[in-house]
Amino acid sequence: MRQPEQRAEGAGPFTTRVTWRLPEGGTAVWESRLARRRGLLAVRPVEGGTRRHRSADAVALGRLRRLNPVAAVAFIAGGALFALGAAVALFGSGDPVESASIYFAGGLCFNTGGYVSLLQTVNAPRHVPGTGALVTGRWRWWSYEPLRIDWLSAFLLFAGTLVFGVNLLDSFLQGLSAQQVNRLIWAPDVIGCVLFLVSGHLAFVEVCHGRPRLHPRGLGWWIVAVNQLGSVLFMVSALAAFTRPATGSLVNADVSDWGTLTGALCFSVGGVLQLFERP
Repeated sequence: MRQPEQRAEGAGPFTTRVTWRLPEGGTAVWESRLARRRGLLAVRPVEGGTRRHRSADAVALGRLRRLNPVAAVAFIAGGALFALGAAVALFGSGDPVESASIYFAGGLCFNTGGYVSLLQTVNAPRHVPGTGALVTGRWRWWSYEPLRIDWLSAFLLFAGTLVFGVNLLDSFLQGLSAQQVNRLIWAPDVIGCVLFLVSGHLAFVEVCHGRPRLHPRGLGWWIVAVNQLGSVLFMVSALAAFTRPATGSLVNADVSDWGTLTGALCFSVGGVLQLFERP
C-alpha cells in the first residue's frame, strides 16, 4: 500500500511532528522541540535507511546558541534565589522583608528566562512543507501565534512570571488585612502557578506528540518533567500560603516554604539540563 505523502501528529489544533515524503525519495521528520531548541530536522534518505539530521543555517544556529544559555542561566539563578529566600524563612532570620527582597531578585531572573524562552520560539527556524530543509526568518522581538503549541507554552510561561512579579511586589506592602493579603499577594501567586502548570502541560504535549508517555532517553522530556514537578511544588506552596481570615495565620507556613524551596530547586535543575539542549 502506498504510504501517505504527509502525516501530522499532535493534539487538538496543535501539530508537534510532521513526516513527509521527499521528492528525491526517502522521508523527512520535523519535530517542534527538536527544530526549535537544536535547529535539527531528521531525514531518512531511503526506506529503512539510517536516520540523519540536517541543521538549520548558521544564522539560526547562532541565534539558538546565544539565546539558550541566557534562558538556562536565568532559570538557574531564579531558582537558586527563590530557594535562598525560602531557606531564610525556614532556617535564617525569618525576616519577611529580607525573604521578599530575595524572592523579588529571583522573580526578575524568572522574567528574563520566560521572555528569552519566548524569543527562542518566535525566532526558531521553520520547516518548509515538502522539503527537507529548515529556513530562517527575520529577527523578531514578538509574535502572536496561538495555534503553535510551542509559542503558547512559552507565552504562558512568560505570563506566569509577570503575574508572579505582581505577587512579589505586593509582598512588600505592610499593614494588610487577611482579605487584602489573599487578594493582593495570594491570588496572583495562585494564578501564576496555574499558568506555569498549563505551560508545562503543553510542553509535555509537544515533547510526547499528544500521547502521554515516559521518554527517559529524551533530554527534552526530562527538562519538561523536572520543570513541571517544580510547578506542582509551587502550587502546593501557594495553596498552603492562604491566610485564614478568622485567625490571620497561614494554612501551613512550613509546607509553603518547603514547597517553594524544593520547587525552586527543580527549576534550577531544569536550567542546568537546558544548558545541554543546544544546537
